[in-house]
Amino acid sequence: MELVEVKQELDKMATRINDFRGSLDLESKENQISKLEKQMTDPGFWDDQDKAQKVIAEVNHLKSRVNRFIDMAELLENVVAMYDLVSEENDPELFKELEDEVDKLRQEINDFELDMLLSEPYDANNAILEIHPGAGGTESQDWASILLRMYQRWAEGKNFKVETLNYLAGDEAGVKSVTLLIKGHNAYGYLKAEKGVHRLVRISPFDSSGRRHTSFASCDVAPELSDDVDIEVKSEDLKIDTYRSSGAGGQHVNTTDSAVRITHLPTNTIVTCQSERSQIKNREHAMKMLRAKLYQLEIERQKQELSDIRGEQKEIGWGSQIRSYVFHPYSMVKDHRTNLDIGNVQGVVDGDIDPFIDAYLRSQID
Repeated sequence: MELVEVKQELDKMATRINDFRGSLDLESKENQISKLEKQMTDPGFWDDQDKAQKVIAEVNHLKSRVNRFIDMAELLENVVAMYDLVSEENDPELFKELEDEVDKLRQEINDFELDMLLSEPYDANNAILEIHPGAGGTESQDWASILLRMYQRWAEGKNFKVETLNYLAGDEAGVKSVTLLIKGHNAYGYLKAEKGVHRLVRISPFDSSGRRHTSFASCDVAPELSDDVDIEVKSEDLKIDTYRSSGAGGQHVNTTDSAVRITHLPTNTIVTCQSERSQIKNREHAMKMLRAKLYQLEIERQKQELSDIRGEQKEIGWGSQIRSYVFHPYSMVKDHRTNLDIGNVQGVVDGDIDPFIDAYLRSQID
């Protein structure tokens, strides 16, 4: 990169940051923070624990966004000052340092922009993520376990907390079904980009002949909803079953009927939860999962109606995978919605899926 190109990019980044300043409305955000912090000093603030936690989460989110913007604006000032210094001195090492700082600023701006774009209802919520293998027995169940590890690694990288709400192990390897609750700001906003069918092509470790196999697994994502969100669930529409927990082990596994399965009869939506030792707590978790799924179904129904009005035809099914992960005969992960491809398959299945999430979310706005 030439020095004149650095100046051009800095001008563009300065314009983007000024645009953020207008959209963010710092004064308004600071007033919101002040009002919420005043609530936190109220003597009865902790009387309602759930409400108090929501207020604290909102304050932390607002402070985080404001502080990120301030840090980004300060970084721009520092990079501009470094550019001025490099312009006066012909120092290759200093120029390399300038390029590194420009790259850092560019990434900060892109990340901040994506965070600003996540403004849909419930984007900021925790996410309920389900993984189900397709046809293919052990091969697909193993692929589902690889996806499970991928999302766990991704969540760890974001400092999100992961709870396993339901886990059904495969017959020989992998998993038959797993449900995770991923807790963190914008968890649903990010992970909604992962909803769909994921396809794997590799030399099967379960095939003694060393043949190439294609496997499928589906990923379903819904936001965790608070109790004040109006999703009508009639008790007469529910079938509730209890059974003994199964999974990786634990003090009460297979000793009590603590696991809960709820079927919503009108939509045939089924949720299960066995993460807690208490049947009552598992039922509470399962009802939250059900409400989240019903919300997601309603959103999809509205989107389908809009597609029908626009005359859009989109195939929905196992043949319409959103992404392919190819280990053989070449190495590549390709997202079929954005055409983004990455050659480092191992890095992707180790949790580096942010480029795909970023590309998808931007494509929905563009």
